[in-house]
Amino acid sequence: MERKIRDRFIFILAVIVVSVMGIVGLPRNFEQLKRNVGERIRLGLDLKGGTHLVLQVHVDDAVNLTTDQAVERLRDGLRTRNIPYAEVVKQDSTHILVKGIPQERSNDLQTLFNEQFSDNWLLERVAGDPSARLLSMKATAVAQIKNEAFTQSMDTVRRRIDALGIVEPEVAEYGQGQYEMVVELPGVDDPTRVKDIIQNTALLELKIVQDGPFPSQEAALAAHGGVLPPDSQLLPGQPDSGAPNQSQVWYIVSQIAAVTGRDLSGAQPSQDENGRPDIVFNLTRNGAARFSQVTGSNIGKRLAIILDNRVVSAPTIESQISDSGRITGSFTPQQAADLALVLRSGALPASISYLQEETVGPSLGADSIRHGIVASLVGLFAVMTFMLVYYRGAGINADLALILNLLILVAALGYFGATLTLPGIAGVILTVGMGVDSNVLIFERIREELRAGKAIPAAVAGGFEHAFKTIIDTHVTTVVSAAILFTFGTGPIRGFAVTLTIGLVANLFTSVFVSRVIFDYVLSRRQRGEALSIGI
Repeated sequence: MERKIRDRFIFILAVIVVSVMGIVGLPRNFEQLKRNVGERIRLGLDLKGGTHLVLQVHVDDAVNLTTDQAVERLRDGLRTRNIPYAEVVKQDSTHILVKGIPQERSNDLQTLFNEQFSDNWLLERVAGDPSARLLSMKATAVAQIKNEAFTQSMDTVRRRIDALGIVEPEVAEYGQGQYEMVVELPGVDDPTRVKDIIQNTALLELKIVQDGPFPSQEAALAAHGGVLPPDSQLLPGQPDSGAPNQSQVWYIVSQIAAVTGRDLSGAQPSQDENGRPDIVFNLTRNGAARFSQVTGSNIGKRLAIILDNRVVSAPTIESQISDSGRITGSFTPQQAADLALVLRSGALPASISYLQEETVGPSLGADSIRHGIVASLVGLFAVMTFMLVYYRGAGINADLALILNLLILVAALGYFGATLTLPGIAGVILTVGMGVDSNVLIFERIREELRAGKAIPAAVAGGFEHAFKTIIDTHVTTVVSAAILFTFGTGPIRGFAVTLTIGLVANLFTSVFVSRVIFDYVLSRRQRGEALSIGI
């Protein structure tokens, strides 16, 4: 055997060893071998079973929140600049009406608008009322807010699911511009807890309590003459432990939060001094600076810890607090752990509802696996038999290359941690056809060269050389199609694209390199005058 051929055989053998290790690892016994294969070849939702969810993100919530924040910023700006006004009210989700601006201060209002609001808003006069102005959110700003809210919601949902330790979840856009997403959770057959965690908005706010608690809304308003104090809001909350007969109390808190969930750097479940579950959180440097200033100037007052517009606790500020805090309440250990997880992953910018829920049983997945394997084996046997009958000795070459192609494909799925789906099995079957197609191109070119009267070594070299460009063209176009499927498809379709792409790359190696090495080896051992067995 020539040294060049021997070196190439050694390389091929190394590829085979690495591929086998990628599938079975280094097992000590048969049980570990089965466990290794199960861990490396991950199954998708349609094979393993699990839960399929379609979620609707209500992006209008984000637009409403942006407008509410703009109302507060506008009021604060008017007060800071001492610009008199009668009222600043939100007309709808994209319009703010300002009334009672003196004519001589209209330029000051315009300056405030230009400095803080001109990027996303338009300022217009109101017909029939020279003291009124209307702020209208730009259409481009509305679209941007909705798209950002949807993208952030997808990222938040993905982080929450990842934190639960679910293997190979799929979170992707769904539908055509309807702000819907699909969530696939392999192995999850009871999605209740997961759904609660996904849907939980978990908006954390820390606000100073101005008054309360009160036993009812009416009592809170009556204590202030029926009107809430300026820049305040009335929120429900949990009663103190000393009031067991009350199910709910009400607090008057500041409108503007000292710290929000966006200022968190971490949150962990813990226990208080009495062993009851609670949550400890840490703040970013900027959040800690603001929190330190607010708590330092409000010692002796209550601090409302608010989750989703409900006060879960309102402890008294006994000293200045900087970079950490504690959320106490009537939590179970599981609730504390879930809340800490949701806070770590960030608050959803908009509410979410479920449009569709499907649970796929593992028996259906086992049935799909069984039929997929049978189809793959039948197809593989039929193709290998055809190559042996039609191309004789060269068919053995093609069959060896095909088997190595499948070995590399399965090993790559294990190394990359890719998920095998039912369409992915279809991709494996298609790879078998593509692999044989490459060998057919090469063999037919070799046969043409032999018919033209060329010597066998020259015919083999010419066959590989002329077929190579065609093989590259067909593989590149198919890979481009697979890339489009991967980009715009969801879980199963992306699984098909992944397996097909890996199979095509492996096929280039086996049909061009491995098959050529086998031919060179056969030619090196051929007796003078002996014909090449290629079906002629």
